[in-house]
Amino acid sequence: MIIVPLGVGSATPTATRHLSSVAVWREGSVYLFDCGENAQMRMLQGGLKRSQIDCIFISHFDTDHYSGLIGLLSTLQLQRRDRELTIVGPEGIKKFVEWNFDFANIDISYPLNFVEVEEGFEEERVVDEDEFYIEARPLNHTKFCIGYRFQEKDKPGKVDAEKAQEQGISEDWQYKELKAGNDVELDDGTVVKSADIVGHPRPGDSFAYITDTKYCPNSVKLGMNTNVLFHEATFSESLSEKAEETGHSTAKDAARVANEAKTKLLVITHFSARYTNEYVLLREARDDFFPTWVATELRPIFTDPAHEKGIIQPKVYLKEINQNNSKGNNNNSGGSSSSDKKKRSRKKKKRFRKRKNYSGKDKKSREKYSKSNDGDSGNKRKRRTKSRNKKDKNKNDNNGGNNGGQRQPKQITPRTPFDDFDRF
Repeated sequence: MIIVPLGVGSATPTATRHLSSVAVWREGSVYLFDCGENAQMRMLQGGLKRSQIDCIFISHFDTDHYSGLIGLLSTLQLQRRDRELTIVGPEGIKKFVEWNFDFANIDISYPLNFVEVEEGFEEERVVDEDEFYIEARPLNHTKFCIGYRFQEKDKPGKVDAEKAQEQGISEDWQYKELKAGNDVELDDGTVVKSADIVGHPRPGDSFAYITDTKYCPNSVKLGMNTNVLFHEATFSESLSEKAEETGHSTAKDAARVANEAKTKLLVITHFSARYTNEYVLLREARDDFFPTWVATELRPIFTDPAHEKGIIQPKVYLKEINQNNSKGNNNNSGGSSSSDKKKRSRKKKKRFRKRKNYSGKDKKSREKYSKSNDGDSGNKRKRRTKSRNKKDKNKNDNNGGNNGGQRQPKQITPRTPFDDFDRF
């Protein structure tokens, strides 16, 4: 299971954040949770195929969570999709989609399966397949809002092939029966029990999507023992009253849910535009729950890195926020922070030594030293000036300069320096 954040902004997009949407890739299929404006473009940039979408889950009818839905469905129509697409959401989602296509006089050529959830429900499996299911529960927002849990069903245990052969198992169908939990009877009447050959079932991976809600028990139930809990952190604790008023969570609320749900990894998202630096929220969440990451657009989160890395390759450059400019990464830094400037200024100061304070009795020796080294110091100054000019020229060439040179592509998706890339 690979989780790809497509948009992590709240209410309004910014220059670096798009509106709410996250894609879950599993076994070649994509499951889209919310579909904010520009979600389909972010899928392309993230290396995901729109044709692989099997289900779309809408949490509620705030515009930033469904404004990209009609555009995406129209694109699938132009691509001549013929596979069924399931759309899950609050009651009214079917009417909204059909009205838009009737207004545009478009006849959808592929089947749409709508699963509408009525307000006041307690819990429902909105999708139930052989290998996984998606569970829905109501959240606590200013309007009817749904949270989702993607849960893989337990996988069969491993077959002890050596032990099976010792007991007379030799054919493929016998192995399949044992792995399915069924006992097998041999030709001589001997019964080989599945429990003796097959190990304990392995729990499946799980992912919870919780957004636009105050703290509530259903958030904990959805996130219980999940591999990844994707939870909103719209405000910091200093704006807890604002969060209460608007029906949102703070970073501390997200950490509280993660602690009570005993999740393996908390990923915070849905940041208010007032926070130009979302790591303020990350630090706040980590004070209460350490395995926390900040959702970074187009940066995949893996539940099985050993087998999943390389499956999805982003189509845009990912900018590292903590790039070390001293290692020649100036061209890709996209600007530097105030802390970087302070570090560079400190480094520059270290290059200069304090001049000796010559007393009157040493004046003659100082003059002697100055005269004897005047020619050498002049040459050194010339060399330093020439070297600086050369460096400036190289820097201008690398950056395109005024010569019409090729500029480096702009990196638009920052990664977080806090995360451990190999854990999930």
